[in-house]
This record gives sequence, C-alpha cells and structure tokens, in this order.
Amino acid sequence: MSLFGRGAPTPSGAVNQERIEMAINEIDMVSDVFNRIVSSCHSKCISPRYAEGDLNKGESVCIDRCVAKFFEVNKRVGEKMQSAGANAQATGSTSFSL
Repeated sequence: MSLFGRGAPTPSGAVNQERIEMAINEIDMVSDVFNRIVSSCHSKCISPRYAEGDLNKGESVCIDRCVAKFFEVNKRVGEKMQSAGANAQATGSTSFSL
C-alpha cells in the first residue's frame, strides 16, 4: 500500500513528491486548526492571572466545551461548503453562497 493509502505504490526506493506535498499541506492544516483552538479556548477559559499550576474544574469544563463547540462548528461549516459546492457543480455555477 502507498503512503496514506492513496493510489498505487511507488517503486521501491522512489520518492513521490506529490505525496510529500500532500502530507506537508495536511500537517500545516492540522497545525493551523490546533493553534486556532488553543488561542481561542485559552483566551475564553483561562484567566490571565494564574493562581494555580493546574487547571481548576471550571477552566477544564470550559475548555472541554470550547473544543467540542469548535469541532462541531468546523464540521457544520465543512458540510455546508460541501453541499454548496455540490449544488454549484450540479448547476454549472462557479460561485456559491452559504
């Protein structure tokens, strides 16, 4: 099997530049999402004045909810964009609206 399970395997010892580019892009996207979650949820849930070394119960619950909401919204936006893209493709339009 090939890298990430896509396409035919490359000959032994060969490097598929396209797959490396895809992997780099995927790492960049995952890192961006992670950094946005950390930034957003940290500013919403953690006081700038650190009183303890560990999170208290309220902060932990807030972060859990914040991350869950972030992923739920991300999922919904992705679904809307896929639906809008499919509709635009079906009608032959090059632009779409959410």
